[in-house]
Amino acid sequence: MKSASLRSFSAPASFLLLALLALTSCKSEQHGPQQKAEELAPLEVQVIAAEQVHPLRQIEIMATVEAAQSATIAAKISGNITELPVNLGSKVNSGDILAVISADEIKAKLSQAQAQLEQAQRNLTRERNLLKKNAATAESVKTLEELRRIAQAAFNEAQTMLDYATIKAPFAGVVTSKPANVGDLATPGKTLLKLENESSLQVITDVPEALVLDLAIGDTLPVKIEAAGVEVSGTVTEIAPTADPTSRTAPVKLQIPASPNIRSGQFARVSLPGSRGTAIMVPRTAVQSFGQLERVFIELNGRVRLQLVKTGLVVDDLIEVLSGISAGDRVVVSDTRELVDGRRVTVK
Repeated sequence: MKSASLRSFSAPASFLLLALLALTSCKSEQHGPQQKAEELAPLEVQVIAAEQVHPLRQIEIMATVEAAQSATIAAKISGNITELPVNLGSKVNSGDILAVISADEIKAKLSQAQAQLEQAQRNLTRERNLLKKNAATAESVKTLEELRRIAQAAFNEAQTMLDYATIKAPFAGVVTSKPANVGDLATPGKTLLKLENESSLQVITDVPEALVLDLAIGDTLPVKIEAAGVEVSGTVTEIAPTADPTSRTAPVKLQIPASPNIRSGQFARVSLPGSRGTAIMVPRTAVQSFGQLERVFIELNGRVRLQLVKTGLVVDDLIEVLSGISAGDRVVVSDTRELVDGRRVTVK
C-alpha cells in the first residue's frame, strides 16, 4: 500500500516538474535575445537627426538622339546613276562628289544653247558695227541685244541642269543611309543617300504641356544615354510654340556635346525639374536592405531600436524615407552590422 501510494504521488509530481521546466525554458527563449543584447558591451556609433527637407523631384521623359545638321540627298533630274563613290559610314568633306547622274540629253541642250548664244553675239556685234557706219538702226541693235540675253538665259539654264547631274556634299559629315546603287534610275525627289554631321548632336523629346511652360531657351537639363553609358548636360535650343492636340506634348530640342559613343538614333532620357515636396531624408548608409525589407536603427536613451522603413526618392547621398521614422529621430549612420534591437550604444 505504501509503495502504491508513493507511485500515485510521484507521477503527478513528475508531470508538474516537467511543465515547470518547459515553462522556464520558454521564458528563457523568449527573453534570450533581449537579455543577450543587454549583456553586450556598449557599441560606439554615429547618429544623425532625420531632417525634413523640400527636395526637387525630377521627371524623366523619353528622347531620341539626332544630328543637328542632316540632309537627305535627292536627285533633281532624271537619269541613271553612273557613279556613287561613297558607302555607308563614309566620311566626306564639303564639296566632295556623292553621286553622278547620266545627262546626255542635257549636254545636247547645253551645246545647242551655247551655239545659239554665240550666234546671237555675232549678230549683235555685226549690227553694232553697221550702226557706227549709219548702215543700221538703233532699234535693230536693241532687238539683237534682247535676243542675246534670251540666248544667254537658255545657256545658263542648260548649264545649271547639267550641274545637277553631279551631286556634291553640302557640308562635312558621314553617310548614314544609302538606298541607291549604281545603275538605278534617279528621278527628281528620289532619295539617294542621307548625310549627317556627327560633330553636332541634339536630343529631341516631347514635353508634356504642363511642364513645357517651365522651360526656356538656354536652360540646361540632365540627359542620360544608356546605350553610350554617358550622362551629359543638354542646352535647350528650340521649344515648339504649340502643343500636339493628340498627345498634349510639345517638341523640344536640346543640344548636347559630341562623344565617340553617342550615335544618331540612340534612346535617351531627359530629366525635367518637377515640383518641390516635403520629405524626410537620411544618409543612404543608414538604410540597410534585409531581403525584401529595408531597416534602420534609431538611438533612444542609450539604446538602439530596429525600425522597418519604406524608401523613395534618392538625391545625391541622401534617401527619402516615406514611412517608419519621423523628423528628428536619431538615426544610426555608422556600420550597423553588429547592432541588434535593444543593444546599448554610446554616441560619438
